Amino acid sequence: MNFLTLLFASNNQHKAGEIRSVLGDQFRIQTLKEAGIDIDIPEPHATLEANAREKSMRIFEIAGVDCFSEDSGLEVGALGGEPGVRSARYAEGTPFADNTERLLAEMQQAVNRTARFRTVISLIYKGEEHIFEGVCEGSIAESPAGENGFGYDPVFIPAGSDRTFAQMTMEEKNGFSHRKKATALLVDYLQNLHVQS
Repeated sequence: MNFLTLLFASNNQHKAGEIRSVLGDQFRIQTLKEAGIDIDIPEPHATLEANAREKSMRIFEIAGVDCFSEDSGLEVGALGGEPGVRSARYAEGTPFADNTERLLAEMQQAVNRTARFRTVISLIYKGEEHIFEGVCEGSIAESPAGENGFGYDPVFIPAGSDRTFAQMTMEEKNGFSHRKKATALLVDYLQNLHVQS
């Protein structure tokens, strides 16, 4: 059986696990560490699209193989779309849990608690870039709940549910997930190119 191997421009095992759960058996992905690439790619841009492109292009230049990257952000209505592209760095220089604490503190007086997670994937396949986007609408809980997932999962409740991402199994989360939606579009594109599993 022939597998298509894609290099994932990340070492985030949580993200890699989510993407692998969507890709299934027809594709294989390697993280940078698994491919022996030791590099920390900056995310200096003002949009998720530009940051995703920065990472995929940089890895393609280094490795010269089919690869993809993603950048995700939590966009909160009451905060004018913040933290957005700065989601991983919202509470600068502190552990990620502090990002969630800052978010809840900023929203203490907020009546509008609508938010959305957005993922942008940049695929470099045979030297050409293709962009895929996934969005999950939802709201911000008043306090964290759940032990699963990562990042803002304990405070994000997807539309159509009364539980946070962190209270869900991976399978349940994939029923809503922005990352799953973007990855599914990536898979559809590759399948339409008659990539053999």
